[in-house]
Amino acid sequence: SLTVLQALEDGLKRADADPSVKAVIVCGENGKFSAGADIQGFSSPKSRGGALGPIVSLIERSEKPVVAAIEGIALGGGLEITLGCHYRIAHVKAQLGLPEVTIGLLPGAEGTQRLPRLIGVPAALDIITTGRHIPATEALKLGLVDEIVEENTVEAAIHLAKKV
Repeated sequence: SLTVLQALEDGLKRADADPSVKAVIVCGENGKFSAGADIQGFSSPKSRGGALGPIVSLIERSEKPVVAAIEGIALGGGLEITLGCHYRIAHVKAQLGLPEVTIGLLPGAEGTQRLPRLIGVPAALDIITTGRHIPATEALKLGLVDEIVEENTVEAAIHLAKKV
């Protein structure tokens, strides 16, 4: 939603401007990272701001480490947010993917550019064109996530952030 995007942008800008902040953890709520955009919102008039692409670029440009703590699902725009992060930790039961292609939409926040850079063209093409959900264990093998955990992903992300 526009509210979530604005909060994410505001939080990142505050963190970057605050010298006491050493790293940023991006996580979801209620055991889910993000299912991406609500496609119902695609038919509404565009509001000023709120585009996901520039926010993902803001994450990527952060001088402070940004770690995604992925629980549940990171699909569509949710996965694109993680691709802007410098590190990604996923719960062992997490699922990642770009399912919007199954309804004829292309990922719109540069996921089609960032994913091949991260995991290579053949693996990225499979994910981009099929829309299948990638289990965390496969995501680790592909290099899509840096680590998988069976416990609290936010705590693991904090630990990693302190390490880097």
